[in-house]
Amino acid sequence: MATAEMDSPAMARRSPPAFYTWGAITAVLVVLAGFSRTFYLNPYLAKFPLTGLLELHGAIMTTWFATFLVQTRLVATGRTRIHRRVGVFGAIVALAVLVVATTTAIVGARLGHAPPGAPPPLVFLVVPLGDMVVFAGLVGTALALRRKPETHKRLMLLGTLGILTAAIARIPIAQLQAGGLPAFFLVTDVLVIGFVAWDTIRNRRLHPAFGWGAAFIVLSQVVRFAIAGTPQWMAFAKWLTG
Repeated sequence: MATAEMDSPAMARRSPPAFYTWGAITAVLVVLAGFSRTFYLNPYLAKFPLTGLLELHGAIMTTWFATFLVQTRLVATGRTRIHRRVGVFGAIVALAVLVVATTTAIVGARLGHAPPGAPPPLVFLVVPLGDMVVFAGLVGTALALRRKPETHKRLMLLGTLGILTAAIARIPIAQLQAGGLPAFFLVTDVLVIGFVAWDTIRNRRLHPAFGWGAAFIVLSQVVRFAIAGTPQWMAFAKWLTG
């Protein structure tokens, strides 16, 4: 999550530090809403038997969202040198997210686990795996472009918001659960488009990183929705979880 040089003047349209902080806070709140019952307060509410893998997955994902929030505050308070140092840790956490989240999704599908209101486990597997493709694409590009802060920050924000679908799918709201996969994706899109619109209105232009990044998220959802449950996907999911 490190930054160094400024973007070119044509691209260096800035949003205030609070913009990214609110993005991080939003992500944290969604994660808490989705996983409080089955993870953070699990011993008191769901009492779901958590395996070591699930506990590790929850800890790493929590670390990612917490680190992103800390990073936004470091930049907002002008402590960019510390931000760059923490960025090395953030990159390591991002790699751990990819490995552990992918493993957890596959194992969960193998064991027949899926959120309430979600499609069957092998069908739902397309959601977390697709989230990891989005995360890898956006965060990986953001790290590669860390010397272009205005691009870097926007891609980091999108990479964080873009993986909230699994948490949204677990928010215990009857209307949301009744909507199933389309509703889960829709709420994710509302969050993503909301922040993109906020930035675009303020700067009077759509930043390219937000343009292609948001399009990547939405396209990934269209692809996932199109292939979920198809014979080809089911064959692949059975092979992956076999």
